[in-house]
Amino acid sequence: MAETITVEALRERLEKGEKLTVLDVRDRDDYAEWRIPGALHCDAYEDLAAGRAGPVATVEVPLDRPVVTVCYAGVTSAVAADALRARGLDAVSLAGGMNAWTAAWNSADIAMPGSTTRVVQLRRTGKGCLSYIVVSDGEAAVIDPSLDASVYVELARKNGWRLAHVVETHVHADHLSRGRALWAAVGSKLHLPRTSRVAFPYEPVDEGTRIAVGRTELVAMRTPGHTHESTCYQLEGRLLFTGDTLFLDAVGRPDLEADVHEAKARAVALHGSLQRILRLPAGTLVAPCHVGAPVPFDRRPLVAELRQVRARTPMLSLARDEFVDRLTQRLPPPPPNHHAIVKANEAGEAPWSDAPKLEAGANRCAVR
Repeated sequence: MAETITVEALRERLEKGEKLTVLDVRDRDDYAEWRIPGALHCDAYEDLAAGRAGPVATVEVPLDRPVVTVCYAGVTSAVAADALRARGLDAVSLAGGMNAWTAAWNSADIAMPGSTTRVVQLRRTGKGCLSYIVVSDGEAAVIDPSLDASVYVELARKNGWRLAHVVETHVHADHLSRGRALWAAVGSKLHLPRTSRVAFPYEPVDEGTRIAVGRTELVAMRTPGHTHESTCYQLEGRLLFTGDTLFLDAVGRPDLEADVHEAKARAVALHGSLQRILRLPAGTLVAPCHVGAPVPFDRRPLVAELRQVRARTPMLSLARDEFVDRLTQRLPPPPPNHHAIVKANEAGEAPWSDAPKLEAGANRCAVR
């Protein structure tokens, strides 16, 4: 076995369900916030950075399967892999570390009983980003594309789909949008909630805008709060793509690229938007564009009925003023490099060579 393994090779092996051990040797706090699903932890970064095996010399791992060591950029994990091989274990280091793993992905289908429409959830497991492909009668729309454009193009080619639409819920702050790249690759229509923030042409989406996809359609529901232009999309009265407005157990943050006064005003708007969503049928499936935990390779879609989301998210039951106070007091640290990411997404010109560095780190768009 080679001494390193690529992100794509590891992704494929996890997708197949192969038995292997992922050993994360980063600092404990970073592991807790952002890791590969199922990874074990060994707090050995300082020792490894100094060239010592440290705790890796004695860490207990299963002996019947290969070990993949992981750090930030693949340097100290190589030292860890060497130490494990010295113990007679089959060990390799993840090339590029977690910075490279941020682009790894897996997928799951969302059941639509009684409908001919297919919905595929694509998950950046290393980043918590969720995007979707809605397919009807051979025509497809991609919602909030966060993976490399080639992933969507290849899936469409394999399945015989025509990528007709790219649809965004808002201008993102934690990842570089692949919307423009996908639009350029296949000539699809690029739909974005109407805003003056961006410097490129697009198909504007307003309240009630209908985007036909084969025999079905996406219906826009403007939900300002996370950003001014934030918009959800309803599908067949049973599924709601919520972007960063509503998650499965949290709500969107209102403060990115905003001063204190604007953040409070957006929090007020968010409360109104969420109350509007809560008036939808309780069985509506909520499909957000982010989750806060590593996405397992289990092919189980990360969605929940609105009644379940309501029960899991106490903030949804608060009156407006209490909601605003609690929301603004619980804001997590902003996503790393969010200023640069927003600037790139507004310009429509992403610095792709810097993407692994810009996008590294956990998702921080949710408030609980």
